[in-house]
Amino acid sequence: AEHLVARLHALESQLREAYTCEFLFVDDGSTDDTADRLRRLSASLPSARIISHTHNRGVAASIMTGVQASSSELVCSLDSDCSYDPMHLVDMLPLLVDGVDMVTASPYHPDGAVLNVPAWRLSISKCASAIYRRALRQSLYTYTSCFRLYRKQSITPIRLQNEGFVGIAELVWQLDQRGGTIVESPAKLDVRQYGQSKMRVAQVTWGHLGLLSRVFADRLVRRRPLGDSL
Repeated sequence: AEHLVARLHALESQLREAYTCEFLFVDDGSTDDTADRLRRLSASLPSARIISHTHNRGVAASIMTGVQASSSELVCSLDSDCSYDPMHLVDMLPLLVDGVDMVTASPYHPDGAVLNVPAWRLSISKCASAIYRRALRQSLYTYTSCFRLYRKQSITPIRLQNEGFVGIAELVWQLDQRGGTIVESPAKLDVRQYGQSKMRVAQVTWGHLGLLSRVFADRLVRRRPLGDSL
């Protein structure tokens, strides 16, 4: 948490001439002293708020909570473990031009980079991204990054069925279904150095398979002429 807050201070200093920053920390039902530590460490950040879930809901639910609670139309979601450098937001902001609804950090982009990430995690993410690329309207290199910049009005109407890691990809799919425009910003993903990952391999793999079945079923229905039955 100390490293994260230090990086956010640096980010706020970089952006303050053009943007007014608000920092929202979503405590996803932690049972340790996470919320208290965040309150102490974030006290020096401008407009810092802590939002707590009564129980653990998942990373996608936490992102949606933060988006809905934000007072800004531009909202960035970011992993608290600094797997991505928060300063990369400086490169993402110019990409959110009129007509763009989401900018996603993209480590799997040819100009991105992946460092020290466990092979199992990399395999899941790359395989999922390759299949989503074939299934969705917009072809992206990365569908599973939590580091994103959103237009709030484009995201708040979305209701996710998956509130955990798979919900990160579901959010892209639902925005894609609604005709939203998503662009990528090549980024560096580094191994988690702070905290402990809660990703469960089998659970996430089955979750992606379940979401992909919904995606392909939706494509099948949309392609059938009006009046055809399944």
